[in-house]
Amino acid sequence: MSASANSSFIEWVIFIAHDYWPLFLRGAETTLIIALTGTIIGFGIGVLIGVIRTIPIDHTTNLIKRIVFKIVNFILLCYIEIFRGTPMMVQAMVIFYGVALLYQIHLSTYFAGIFIVSINTGAYMAEIVRGGILSIDKGQFEAAHAIGMTHAQTMACIVLPQAIRNILPATSNEFVINIKDTSVLSVIGVTELFFNSKSLAGTFYAFFQVFSITCIIYFIMTFTVTRILRYFEKRLDGPSVYTIHGSQTVPEAEIKIVGREKQ
Repeated sequence: MSASANSSFIEWVIFIAHDYWPLFLRGAETTLIIALTGTIIGFGIGVLIGVIRTIPIDHTTNLIKRIVFKIVNFILLCYIEIFRGTPMMVQAMVIFYGVALLYQIHLSTYFAGIFIVSINTGAYMAEIVRGGILSIDKGQFEAAHAIGMTHAQTMACIVLPQAIRNILPATSNEFVINIKDTSVLSVIGVTELFFNSKSLAGTFYAFFQVFSITCIIYFIMTFTVTRILRYFEKRLDGPSVYTIHGSQTVPEAEIKIVGREKQ
């Protein structure tokens, strides 16, 4: 297929989509891999920081431990504020070129992209996880400590499973945001969807036509991911009516059915 300068918008879109779809596909694949990997690693960073920042420290705690905790907490708070308070594009430029200039370490653009998305996501997820942990009733902490569980055991067995379930919508939202925000990584040469689209648009001087296709691809990716994640959220929620294992309580719906049978 071919298109001339006098071709219509639709003809240009069909020509570009037909002849250069592998370029769009490779860019979309890179975008999804970086966004998914960065979200998973960032989630792990967020959980770790969120747990550390919710460790209970009071007057009964050893003085050295209190000092160490305050220093660590201050460092983590600085990390969170810096990466939440600056654009990812600026972070990409500073990290990618800064590491090369100061330490003569030349990162690959692919690795740098994953690293930047991961630490940026980690800063946001740290506060999301901390909020999820604080949303759990304090009585559960007290009950766990009363039966001799340590803070780590309480977090792993009781608090985190509930907190993660509560923050799943926010985590899903971070993934969707990362799919779109990978476009800023083009400033360091990551060949994701936006970078490939910009190169193609510059070749034909058809910016409107190319980025119309790019817009549709981004929408398809985010819409599909959103639907999949909402499906898993509903599965985690479970049925609206259920009986706790080992409980003698019978759901209201079953009581009504049994009552009708007796009549």
